[in-house]
Amino acid sequence: MTETTDLAPEDRKIVTLARSARARNGVPEGAAVRDETGRTYVAGTVALESLKLSALQTAVAMAVASGATSLEAAAVVSAAETPSDADRAAVRDLGGPDTPVLLAGPDGTVRVRVTAG
Repeated sequence: MTETTDLAPEDRKIVTLARSARARNGVPEGAAVRDETGRTYVAGTVALESLKLSALQTAVAMAVASGATSLEAAAVVSAAETPSDADRAAVRDLGGPDTPVLLAGPDGTVRVRVTAG
């Protein structure tokens, strides 16, 4: 596990934003991504009858819809043990295989750091 304070300030910011999105919206997951210009996009899980997206998929979609052409990093706050393959694929599609994906627990402690690979 990695204490949030051990992260670079930019990574700590996206973990904090993801955690706040999860808490504020009362959803299972919160996520944030940082694009190539340093802009951040924050989202929660989307669970509509006709549309289901994880928080990280939603954050990536928001970045794309806003004109981002790449990602520097992604973070998701969840009770899951590891980022899902679908989440990593969404990050990989925009950021490439080396984009770091941080998974933090609800308390904000980073449990897993992987690449979109």
